[in-house]
Amino acid sequence: MTGVETEAAETAVKAGELGFDPGETILHHVLDSPEIEIPLTHLTIPLPQFEPIFGVDLSITKHVVMMWVVSLILLVLFSIAARRTKDEVPRGIRNLFEVFILFIRDEVARRAIPGQADRFLPFLLTTFFFILSCNLLGLIPGMATATGNISVTAALAIISFVVIQFSGIREFGPVTHLKNLIPGGLPVWLVPLMFVLEVLSNLIRPFALCIRLFANMMAGHVVILAFISLIFILASLFSPVVGYAASPVTVFFALFVHFLELLVAFLQAFIFTMLSAQFIGMSVHPSH
Repeated sequence: MTGVETEAAETAVKAGELGFDPGETILHHVLDSPEIEIPLTHLTIPLPQFEPIFGVDLSITKHVVMMWVVSLILLVLFSIAARRTKDEVPRGIRNLFEVFILFIRDEVARRAIPGQADRFLPFLLTTFFFILSCNLLGLIPGMATATGNISVTAALAIISFVVIQFSGIREFGPVTHLKNLIPGGLPVWLVPLMFVLEVLSNLIRPFALCIRLFANMMAGHVVILAFISLIFILASLFSPVVGYAASPVTVFFALFVHFLELLVAFLQAFIFTMLSAQFIGMSVHPSH
């Protein structure tokens, strides 16, 4: 079984076959938590909790730790890759990173932001690798998917929104940037309506980025846990024999979804980065 499946099975066993609550089990494994569970044990590591400051809870949670782990992993891996920058022929981890870096630069950034792509490339690459690493980390036993937390995806979307607006303001100034929201050649009476619609459109874009990433990463884990939970649901409703008989089928589909999650992890990181680049390009090239 994969990490997510093992954790679901362990929780179900602890709850007892007859008292198994699939909803509680699924929510327990996909939601954030003030503690980290140690795989294959009943032990947990409590995380520091703090009093809210001005109504903001700054307590350390499982997803916060996962983001720290991702940041540390990326820092170490890129530091190792940077040591090989003088090699004429890229090898090892540098060669792997260059594949993604060149793809984001040539097929995403330079196509969406012609002439100014390199200025925004550090932001786009950081976004891509951070989201991809968070997505993949959640597929490892004992880890969690930080991008399955709407607070995390909302923060990423807000950062993207700030970069998008700042890029237009930096290019044209605040007044002209606002004027660029309105298409040219419109009747005067239609300008106020179009301005409101364009402002709403700019506000909806980060919301769409947030929900798309959150929903896709959350859905995969929920489906995997639901398939595994079927074993214990059938055992509770009928008999343990029925649950055991159904386990090969449910585990097969859970594994299939798990491998599908690998594709989704890359796809969602790419989509978030691509859309961010497209929105930046629309901001610095309003007529493009």
